[in-house]
Amino acid sequence: MADADDVRRLALALPHTVEIDSDGFDFRVGGKGFVWSYPERRPGKPRTIRTDVAVLFVGDEAEKQALLLGEPDLFFTTTGYDGLPLVMLRLPRVDVGRLRELVTDAWRMRAPDELAADLDEAGQPADR
Repeated sequence: MADADDVRRLALALPHTVEIDSDGFDFRVGGKGFVWSYPERRPGKPRTIRTDVAVLFVGDEAEKQALLLGEPDLFFTTTGYDGLPLVMLRLPRVDVGRLRELVTDAWRMRAPDELAADLDEAGQPADR
């Protein structure tokens, strides 16, 4: 199953990805976040960075709902993300191949067209 190191390796294999300094992981393309570690907030407690949960950009509400309803063992959300095209992914429950697909899709949705063309030319990143 996948972990934070897999997220880092897969995200950094994508062109023009920048890792932002954080307590967990935080990756951007063209200045836009596409995958980061979940900043869990519980009332009365300090925020906890969860590196076992990835927040992924999914594009729109329809895709978000499809993932949440279709695979509730992998994906979840919180009220803090209501109305946002973001889902949380339980990393220990996903295999690396599926994680690659999800991270790459998130990257494609956030990358400006001129940067996305570089991935199209290079093809999918290899699992190293």
